[in-house]
Amino acid sequence: MEKLINLQLLEKLYNKNCTSNKGFKYAYGTAGFRYNADVLNTVMFTTGILSVLRSIYLQNKTIGIMITASHNPPQDNGVKIVEPMGEMLDQSWESIATDLANSASNSYNDFITYLNHLIKDKGIDLIDTSNGIGSVIVGRDSRESGPRLLETVLDAVYCFQHDSTERVSKILDAGILTTPQLHYLVYKTNVAKTLEKNEIGIGCYFDDFTRAWLDLCELYGFSTEHLKFALTIDAANGVGGFQMEKMISLLFTLCKTTVDGGNSTNISIVNNDWQKPNLLNNKCGADYVKTNQCLPNGVVSNSKFSTGGENTQKLNCSFDGDADRVIFYYQDNENKSSFHLLDGDRISTLFAKFFQHLLKESGLLDASDNDIKVGVVQTAYANGNSTKYITEVLKMDVSCTPTGVKHLHHEAVEKYDIGIYFEANGHGTIVFSEKIKSLVNNSMSNGNKALKTIEIFTRLINRTVGDAISDMLGVLAVLCILNLTPQDWYNEYSDLPNKLIKVVVPDRTVFKTTNAERQLVSPAGLQGKIDELVSSYGADSRSFVRASGTEDAVRVYAESSTKEMAESLAEKVGQLVSNCCGE
Repeated sequence: MEKLINLQLLEKLYNKNCTSNKGFKYAYGTAGFRYNADVLNTVMFTTGILSVLRSIYLQNKTIGIMITASHNPPQDNGVKIVEPMGEMLDQSWESIATDLANSASNSYNDFITYLNHLIKDKGIDLIDTSNGIGSVIVGRDSRESGPRLLETVLDAVYCFQHDSTERVSKILDAGILTTPQLHYLVYKTNVAKTLEKNEIGIGCYFDDFTRAWLDLCELYGFSTEHLKFALTIDAANGVGGFQMEKMISLLFTLCKTTVDGGNSTNISIVNNDWQKPNLLNNKCGADYVKTNQCLPNGVVSNSKFSTGGENTQKLNCSFDGDADRVIFYYQDNENKSSFHLLDGDRISTLFAKFFQHLLKESGLLDASDNDIKVGVVQTAYANGNSTKYITEVLKMDVSCTPTGVKHLHHEAVEKYDIGIYFEANGHGTIVFSEKIKSLVNNSMSNGNKALKTIEIFTRLINRTVGDAISDMLGVLAVLCILNLTPQDWYNEYSDLPNKLIKVVVPDRTVFKTTNAERQLVSPAGLQGKIDELVSSYGADSRSFVRASGTEDAVRVYAESSTKEMAESLAEKVGQLVSNCCGE
């Protein structure tokens, strides 16, 4: 270990960064590490160390580090590791990240002992550096704690030296950007096999996605300036707003028009005070709108928007703090009951309808030897009527996985040639297999418009992770191409009324599930009582219980044919949970 890691510097920087959170227990979850920013120094340090080791282990492929707490309040922060192709950290390394952080939280000796064990167990060669010396890209959102936590990550990476003056690991500080931009930058860097700042930068994100959008505009004859509806983007006072401003500016530059010139855009951005961290996610953003079922600060009602003397349909969307999720909505008037939510379930169904249409028009489905697999991946939280719509109306396959994008992404990649997944909170994407890309590219010479559209969408959708900006552009394109209003989209099916409640329990670990978290196997007998209760509420009713990933509580979800029945069912299942814990 002494060959590549400067142990004297390592101990010095450990003492600088890891002594204020002694004894704190960390856990790497679906979103990485996420806590109050005051307790994150230790885990930032170990994440920096682990990321360089992961890079060396993968023959010097570039690894990403994203410092963000997404939709959490401003006082929180977090960090997660991004794999070379833009994926989330390999699940087998999540426990390693946890163990390394907790060893450092205990003592320096425990940290060094576990670090030596890890290096030996994974066969990481720190002596022969011919295969690589570690390559890392780090980005952050706009939180006030970001610069301090970034410094801690950089300290960790700086420990990889031949001596006290020569740093051999490579690190690129990508600055303030969205989580999906960091994922995409890591992917593009590894495809290009370089970490030279002058060769690969965040500009590749804007270039690739704006080019795809403009290709669709040209193919179908619509434009950024003159969408058929007005769009208001709630940026949650996070990083997505000013990054979207850059994209809009680039789109108008490429179109040889300006926002301030003769042509005006129907796209506006509110809640864009990203330089005021205390406003982040405050009564705005995707999580706020989804949870409260109401308009965020800065977004007004009315489904009509007057522009140029004409009435245009109005649509709104909200990003979360790091712009990796998006939901849409509209409200007809000041009455909250007229609020219409177009969440992740409805984004999935919109894309499913669209690609079903394209595949029929393309002729790809007519060739029996193609055997193209298209489907939607959901979690247990997906509204039951969205599942029925996909299976009974669209006649399309649906899979269900445990909660967490990493599970949905894996299922979509492994099972489908076009895999569509969105959690109800708006976090998701579309993945395209190499098979479908090859079939499309080999067939495009006949000038088929549907084939060209599929090809463009493989470039418009961020392949690496859910991306609010990319997904938003995809939704806008589909609505324009299919000539759908927001009301048309909403009226495809009706959601079943549902209710989600939290029940505090002494020990959440006793609640164990199966069947993609839809059935309990422990505590014994509880599932039978839930089934009996649900049966008394009618055929459209269901309920499930799953342990929280962050606190000693369980989530109880219920659906039924009326709002009153859904609320009653949730309350009674919650009571069963409470009674079970009291026995």
